[in-house]
Amino acid sequence: EKAVQQLGQLKRVESRSTRNQSIVTVHIKDHYNKKTMPQVWDELRRKVADVQSQLPPGAGKSVVYDDFGDVYGIYYAITGEGYSYKQIYEYAKMLQRELLAAKDVKRVVLYGVQNEAVFIKMRREKMAQLGISPQDIYAKLKSKNLATNSGNLLLGEEFIPISPTGEFRSEQEFGDLLITSPSAKSTSLVYLRDVAEIKRDYQDPPATLLRFDGKPAIGLAISTVQGGNVMVMSDSLDQRLKDLEALRPVGMELNIISHQAQSVAASLTGFVINLVEAVAIVVGVLLLFMGLRSGLILGVVLLITIMGAFMFMQANNITLERISLGALIIALGMLVDCAIVVTDGMRMQMAQGKSGFDAAKDIVGQTALPMLGGTAVAIVAFAAIGTSQDSTGEYCRTLFSVILYSLTLSWLTAVTCTPLLCATFLKVTPAGTTDASDDPYSKGFYRLYSNFLSTCIRFRWVVVAVVVALFISALMGFSYVKNSFFPDSTRPQFYVDIWFPEGTDIRETERQFTVAEAALKKDEGVTHLTSMIGGNQVRFMLTYSPESNYYSFGQILVDVDDFTRIKTLAPQVQKQLETLFPSAIINVRLFVLGPSTGGKIQLRIIGPDDEQLRILAGKAETILSSNPDAKAIRNETREKIKVVRPQMAETQARRAGIDRPELSEALESAFQGTRVGVYRERDELIPILARAPV
Repeated sequence: EKAVQQLGQLKRVESRSTRNQSIVTVHIKDHYNKKTMPQVWDELRRKVADVQSQLPPGAGKSVVYDDFGDVYGIYYAITGEGYSYKQIYEYAKMLQRELLAAKDVKRVVLYGVQNEAVFIKMRREKMAQLGISPQDIYAKLKSKNLATNSGNLLLGEEFIPISPTGEFRSEQEFGDLLITSPSAKSTSLVYLRDVAEIKRDYQDPPATLLRFDGKPAIGLAISTVQGGNVMVMSDSLDQRLKDLEALRPVGMELNIISHQAQSVAASLTGFVINLVEAVAIVVGVLLLFMGLRSGLILGVVLLITIMGAFMFMQANNITLERISLGALIIALGMLVDCAIVVTDGMRMQMAQGKSGFDAAKDIVGQTALPMLGGTAVAIVAFAAIGTSQDSTGEYCRTLFSVILYSLTLSWLTAVTCTPLLCATFLKVTPAGTTDASDDPYSKGFYRLYSNFLSTCIRFRWVVVAVVVALFISALMGFSYVKNSFFPDSTRPQFYVDIWFPEGTDIRETERQFTVAEAALKKDEGVTHLTSMIGGNQVRFMLTYSPESNYYSFGQILVDVDDFTRIKTLAPQVQKQLETLFPSAIINVRLFVLGPSTGGKIQLRIIGPDDEQLRILAGKAETILSSNPDAKAIRNETREKIKVVRPQMAETQARRAGIDRPELSEALESAFQGTRVGVYRERDELIPILARAPV
């Protein structure tokens, strides 16, 4: 923390320390973007590296993770009915290796993998009889299967590498390891199988678990390279999977947890349809009220403006996504404002006999600067969103950028293309064919509008009062409208966070999740359930924030057949699971189209006294619990957990020459196992754990 606090770019630092691990989370000031952030992380690495020598003895080297924010847009769950976990894992590893060759793929990671280990269960009585100590076994195991260089031999014209035998090729060969000790009571050969039982199994407890529709699974998550196209990556992955189909064992399935390309395709199709409809509506209204020629001219100018905006978006690396397309739809109604002013003014003057050049000169000269001012006002109205120095501003920056480009181009085309098109295609009434007193603005709609304006000016104070009253009414009316800068997503999926009491074993958490899955399957509209147990989930959406590693925590992704069901299904699931697990904290959450910030209300209490902080946190929770609309109230320190504290007899320990590290090692070996070496099997490094027999 002290090293991190030396960063000038720091906003705040948080840490979470548990047994055997401390996680320091660094929050950088908001005004750093993706271009400047790598430099900040490099400086952070240097600061952390400089203090490694100051860490307590026994502490491991600090590792800086700056890529946990990577988004894995395509996420599969691999299941295999009738297959062992090992077989599923081998297939997942093969896919992980092969899919890296697909276009625009940055990284492929696995989730829910259970790590194997070779367990050496030592027989203490037999070891004592033969005079073999645990350290003798540890020393021999550490020297096996190390990658060593034995040199080369020049044999004639060939330079041949030397590779002696002796390495383990399977865990069964561990029993043939010869154990020797200077203090051995017998001169006979002692093999490891004589004093220990060798068994290969999975480490317990596992760090994370994944279940898909109630079946054990391994997650396969794929991220896109910086600047890559998820649609291109998806097509390349589909082709790659098609090529690998012959290697897929029958019954092994790739189930979709999240597929960003499919969501993007559906969203873009919907937005493009909305964009085309909006353009058609604007052009249709122009044709109706401006006439055929004027309407077509304005329609062409609108298309030129939109195409120009696309060119600027391409030049500034702005992609077509929800925000940028939404900005175009917002701007559509304003893109023809300036062009309408110029077109209508030139049409009227040309109807009075002026040439197209003179009409353009007069109208553009009179309106260019006022239109520029109005355009600037419209652009500035969105500047607060695009220039905001926080995650919201970063997420919505393209909204301001697209409006800036499109409205600026609309003014530019209004004073260039529009006069040219009007002068070319609008008819000029020949001189002498119209009466000078025949003013186009003195009849029809213009006359009615002129009379209305005259009346408003005559009774201006009444008009001002009416406008003020309408403004106040609007303010009062908006107070009844639900406030939400980012709406809920239309994604047909929501998720449930379940926090069991701290200290709950991950296997117990898994057992409780099977109960929750069975209950949720009965709900109407639920199609798939994905359970991620243990935290450290894969970030499969930009707005989705995974939790840290907790054995007592799990999350269920609930897929539904129609996203409109979520509004009624989510509260139902909240009540259903609260009744099912009264001791757990249940939080049903919906995906949003914007940055995710965790709880709606967050309170940070800072102080030096841990016990006092817990008391204050309890008071805060009590206050929040009194509100009937509050749910899932929790604090990040969690509950205190039970700890077994063996009492070390100092006097007897000194007489026996035993100190605390040796006692800790013996206890670890007796229960979980002490890591004494590594067994290398192809591309796997499997730890060797020595422990007492159960």
